Amino acid sequence: MAKLYFYYSAMNAGKSTTLLQSSYNYQERGMDTLLYAPAFDDRFGVGAITSRIGLKSQAVLFDDHFNFFDHIHQALLEKKKIQCIFIDEAQFLNKSQVEQLSKITVDLHVPVLAYGLRTDFLGEPFEGSKYLLSWAEELVEIKTICHCGSKATMNMRIDEQGNRVVEGAQVEIGGNDRYVAVCRKHFFAGDSKGDK
Repeated sequence: MAKLYFYYSAMNAGKSTTLLQSSYNYQERGMDTLLYAPAFDDRFGVGAITSRIGLKSQAVLFDDHFNFFDHIHQALLEKKKIQCIFIDEAQFLNKSQVEQLSKITVDLHVPVLAYGLRTDFLGEPFEGSKYLLSWAEELVEIKTICHCGSKATMNMRIDEQGNRVVEGAQVEIGGNDRYVAVCRKHFFAGDSKGDK
C-alpha cells in the first residue's frame, strides 16, 4: 500500500532541498512526480520550489480551496507514469486537504511525501501539520541545530534587531531575516543569537 509521509522540522533544516533531491531520484529513473507549493509564497518566483542552496523545480500551486485528489486523479488519467507526489510547505494545508492526500495513497495507490514545519513562531501547531502528524503512516524528522549546538525544534520569529516577536498572524512569509530555528530552552528565553 502507498503511504502518506510527513517530513517535519524547524526552519532551515533543508526540507525543500530534500524534497527536490527525492523528486530528482524518481525522475532520473524515468518515473514522473508531481510537486506542489503554496500559492502565496512567491519569495523565489511563482510556481516553483526553491531551496536555499539553489536547487529549483516547477510546482503546481495550491491554496485553501485546491482539491489535491481531483487534480492528481486527472493527472493520472493523462500521465500514467506518476509514481510520487511531493508537497512543500505542508504546514499550510488544511484538514480537508490532508484527508485528500491520505485518500490518494489508499484509492489511487500513489505515495505522498509532505514536507513542512511542525509548529509556528508561538510553538502552536499548524493545521496541516497537526493532521499530518496524526494521520501519516510515516513520520520523519529532518534535524537542524540551534546556535548553542543543541537540536533546534522551535521556530522563533524575530524583528530587525533579532528580538523575539510574540504577536502577529500565524503566517508571515520570511527567511533568515524573519525566523531562526532554536532549541526549546532558547525559544522560551527569547534568545535568537546566543546572548542569554
